[in-house]
Amino acid sequence: MSERKKNLFNAAFVLIVFALTIYSVFAGKDLGDIAETITEAEPVYLLLGMGCVVLFIWGESKILHYMFGTLGIRTKRRTCFMYSCVGFFFSCITPSAGGGQPAQILYMRKNMIPVPVATVVLMIVTITYKLVLVAVGCFLVLFCRGTMDRYMWEVLPVFYLGLGLNVVCCTAMLILVFHTSLARNIVMKLLDLLGGFRVFRRLAAKKERLTLTMDHYGDTAAYLKQHKRVLVNVLLLTFMQRIALFFVTFFVYRSFGLHGTAMWRIVLLQASISVSVDMLPLPGGMGISEHLFLTIFDPIFYGDFLLPGMVLSRGIAYYVQLFFSAAVTAGAHFMFKRRGSRTKCT
Repeated sequence: MSERKKNLFNAAFVLIVFALTIYSVFAGKDLGDIAETITEAEPVYLLLGMGCVVLFIWGESKILHYMFGTLGIRTKRRTCFMYSCVGFFFSCITPSAGGGQPAQILYMRKNMIPVPVATVVLMIVTITYKLVLVAVGCFLVLFCRGTMDRYMWEVLPVFYLGLGLNVVCCTAMLILVFHTSLARNIVMKLLDLLGGFRVFRRLAAKKERLTLTMDHYGDTAAYLKQHKRVLVNVLLLTFMQRIALFFVTFFVYRSFGLHGTAMWRIVLLQASISVSVDMLPLPGGMGISEHLFLTIFDPIFYGDFLLPGMVLSRGIAYYVQLFFSAAVTAGAHFMFKRRGSRTKCT
């Protein structure tokens, strides 16, 4: 599939999922009442929620800037912020957030950052990103059974599925990093087996491509052995970055003047939604995130505040993130295009 066709397919897929989400959430609802309730929200708290989104994006840029520094690569903070926006924009519009890192590598390469270096850095970002979600999910299971039974009973199968997929993903990535030869042997034997059933065409080319990917994991392992403290620091930064985004729902809750539910409980419940949907093949968890919110937060955003609360929380955490990162990505695209035109002229 050509790049243009792939982009058109992703755009069409996002629009279809968005339309289905809007229909399933708002069918039969009085949109006028919802809009009126939203206007009652305190703007200061909504601005704080938007600030959390910017802090979330900035958090990754801080991690990128820090890691490039450990590799002796000098980058500007605003350039790393641009990389973060590019990643989050393409993650928001592609299934399972699969388009974010390839787009980041492309823009990093335009700034003369070697692809192997960019790949290692982004792999560590991915591993820590998933590890934080797994840690939050395990914390809920081990120490918050009462909260789960009270608020998440109806959605526990989805939560456990999401947690399980994240655990499998993290385990696979850690094996690839720290036991590269074992992972290589397993994957090669699996390819040979599938090749015997003629599942894959051009098996040799796929093996070669896979070998290159494995080499990147080997480079990641070598980096972590030389920079052991880096992983701990990145984990701490990633934890704060993720928590910042989960606080959006708390600020939306407070914007309606609601009380009675502790801040930590709202943040953890919002985190449970992220754990549930992170690995699902939907752009930004669209559709399932909205329905999980309406189920989990029903006792918290009581009365007429539930649907407006979902609109604001999801609107700030996902759609503000999407449009903000899209604007920065568009600016970066035109900047590189203009730079390319000047290079050709000279």
